[in-house]
Amino acid sequence: MTINQIKYIQGTVEAPTSKSSFIRHIAAAILSDFDNSIFYKNKNNDINSAINVGKSLGKYIIEDETNLKISGKFSLTENEINCGESGLVIRMFAPIIALSGKNFILNAEGSLLKRTTENLYNSLENFGINSFSKNNFPPVNFSGKLKNNNSKLDFSESSQLFTGLLFALPLVEGNSELEIVNLKSKPYIDLTLDVLSKYGIEIENKNYSKFYIKGNQHYKGISAIVEADWSGAAFLAVAGAVGGKIRINNLNEKSFQADRAIVDVLRQVGAKLNFEKNSLIIEKNNLKAFEFNAEDCPDLFPPLVSLAAFCEGESKIFGVSRLYNKESNRALSLQQEFGKLGISISFDNNYMKILGGKIKSATVNSHNDHRIAMATAIAGINSEGKIIIENSEAVNKSYPSFFEDFESICKY
Repeated sequence: MTINQIKYIQGTVEAPTSKSSFIRHIAAAILSDFDNSIFYKNKNNDINSAINVGKSLGKYIIEDETNLKISGKFSLTENEINCGESGLVIRMFAPIIALSGKNFILNAEGSLLKRTTENLYNSLENFGINSFSKNNFPPVNFSGKLKNNNSKLDFSESSQLFTGLLFALPLVEGNSELEIVNLKSKPYIDLTLDVLSKYGIEIENKNYSKFYIKGNQHYKGISAIVEADWSGAAFLAVAGAVGGKIRINNLNEKSFQADRAIVDVLRQVGAKLNFEKNSLIIEKNNLKAFEFNAEDCPDLFPPLVSLAAFCEGESKIFGVSRLYNKESNRALSLQQEFGKLGISISFDNNYMKILGGKIKSATVNSHNDHRIAMATAIAGINSEGKIIIENSEAVNKSYPSFFEDFESICKY
């Protein structure tokens, strides 16, 4: 993909469907004994991976361009399930599939084959599930049947396995009381609990430190509308803030999605923005450097690096440790690729420091990381020359229409 010199940004864009929300709705529909309909704007590779898991669990799934219908009984029909390249799917669905009581294998593709599972599934032993993987990488073998337990669990690496437990434990016999320490990405737990409540599942959250889960609950059938994605919209919002003026439609201002925090950062740097119903309007302004803690929203690092590149001075983002086991080593990938563009990135303990400056022409590589591809595309705004992005098709993981949407607001 070649990004030619972009003079300014102007136009209106529809935000893509949230894969975080969509995959949670798919999980709930899989666990329901009733018919469910899920309405959406678009799909991506990670969502398709979750759909494939549903089919492996005996669900009858009908797909069209804007509606997913899920029916049938939960029953594991395949002992090896391909989770594609989705870290959320391979983590979240492990305890859900373990409800079957059958042995199974979770396999992966692409960069997920290189993302370590070391210590990831150890906490499942408390719930009767054993796991094994060669050299701590997928595929991962599981045995046992999920059962209730009262446990103290550490989720400092990721909250995605915990999300899977929150989906699965309401269906086991007996209640569970979980004491959680070092919980990361609390907004994603809020999103999980919000989706669960829509399907009639009740979980008591005591300040994110204790969760009370009643067993023998039942998922009801609903007709759900998946909200738009703040993660993808963050890149578009940054484009507006650094390059002109845009409107992003179909965004929930009160969303539980962690990456809604991009609004707070844009206000901090001085961008002009306001909401009109479900539309976010962003306009360019003189931008100052910022400091932000991204531990609860690590997916914001790439768009924030793009933003920092256009800010005057040195910006600091906390939470670099959350980036080491993503689609790439995202911290080093950002440093390497933005370095090619003339932007200096350094690390100080758990901080990433970005010095704003002029973007120069270069050939960069996405490292097969969708968010690196999108971040380097945004850097093309007011650059000194064209930017060539190798492996740009990585955007299909989360936002297949990104380049078409981005092109629609670019003025040359």
